[in-house]
Amino acid sequence: MTGAEPSVLRLTEGGDPVELPLPDAVGEALAISGAVDAVRTGGGYWSIAPRWKVGALRVGPLELWLRPKVPIERVLFLLGYANNRGWRADHLPFDPAPDLLPALADAYVRQAERALAGGLLQGYRTIDDEQTVLRGRLRTTDQLTARHGIAIPLLVRYDEHTVDIAENRLLRAATEVLLRLPGVGRGTRRRLRHLRFVLGDITPLPAGAAPPTWRATRLNARYHEALWLAELLLARNSLHQRRGRVPLTGFLIDMAKVYEDFLGATLTAALHRHGGRVRLQDRHHLDERRRIIMRPDIVWYRDGHPAAVIDAKYKAEQPSGFPDADLYQLLAYATALNLPDGHLVYARGNATEAVHTVRHAGIHLHAHTLDLAAPPASLLAQVDALTARIAAVAGDAEQSGASEVAP
Repeated sequence: MTGAEPSVLRLTEGGDPVELPLPDAVGEALAISGAVDAVRTGGGYWSIAPRWKVGALRVGPLELWLRPKVPIERVLFLLGYANNRGWRADHLPFDPAPDLLPALADAYVRQAERALAGGLLQGYRTIDDEQTVLRGRLRTTDQLTARHGIAIPLLVRYDEHTVDIAENRLLRAATEVLLRLPGVGRGTRRRLRHLRFVLGDITPLPAGAAPPTWRATRLNARYHEALWLAELLLARNSLHQRRGRVPLTGFLIDMAKVYEDFLGATLTAALHRHGGRVRLQDRHHLDERRRIIMRPDIVWYRDGHPAAVIDAKYKAEQPSGFPDADLYQLLAYATALNLPDGHLVYARGNATEAVHTVRHAGIHLHAHTLDLAAPPASLLAQVDALTARIAAVAGDAEQSGASEVAP
């Protein structure tokens, strides 16, 4: 991209880099943001290469939009499945915008308005306070240690029926986040301001504080979808800080992590139906002296022993000089776990299915793919079929006696 300094740059995750003129302060902030690879090329120009993160950033005068490769509704499905298997993004109405953040903001506003249509949810909150008369329960230990037995004021604890509860605080916090982010449409922003007004008596979440926890019940059922979206916005978080010499604001989602979480959740559920148990990021060692730590994405155990090792790969890792780094890593896992097979599961489009047999070792390295662009039912069917193949391979190994290993 050439010419005058741009105000908006739109890229697709994993796409080709673009070269454009940028102030050094903006380029440096992008370089350390983690959102893209930014490299100075000389003459005031920078090469900007998208990675595997999607969302929106405002860096000084530049707005950077990073679009996902798969449809927005599929991103929401992947995001929701790991944390809430009842989540059905295909049943969630939202604006079919080409960018993730406007679609997510629209979905949140719709669900928050629906949740609050019947008024603010009320509940009980435990309050620690100082009173001149006894209210609730006396905090005896605190009274004796902090007040040394002095009678007044009384240190008490009581339950107060209020609207200032975790559910409403989550909605207030998510509303504030969206009002700070770039690219939220004018109409959506106006509705967000109204939500903030409705939630005006709710205590704001302090900067950097962990979001309050809540529990799904029948009483807060009308809030569930809005709360899930609020947690998504707060957990993935927004960037609101200074990187280098310019301020940076935005919202980013790491699609590689989303894919890893989705695969971990779906394979855990599917492999349980074949018996045994699944551990994610379980700790193992490569060497006899147990100094080199390994954490495979997924290890399936049966009868107390590893039956399969599985690694999620959103993209094929091909650094210069090591074109098959994923296979080398999987070989290390299979060898250390004394397994005759290992499994890589790629997002389709980044690799092809194959089985590689290692010379002089006889270990089989299986490369599988999943089509993330497929509808949810089809995608889950692919996971079930993949699980059946992994279980069949493990069964063949057990019959041959090749998987008698120590955990």
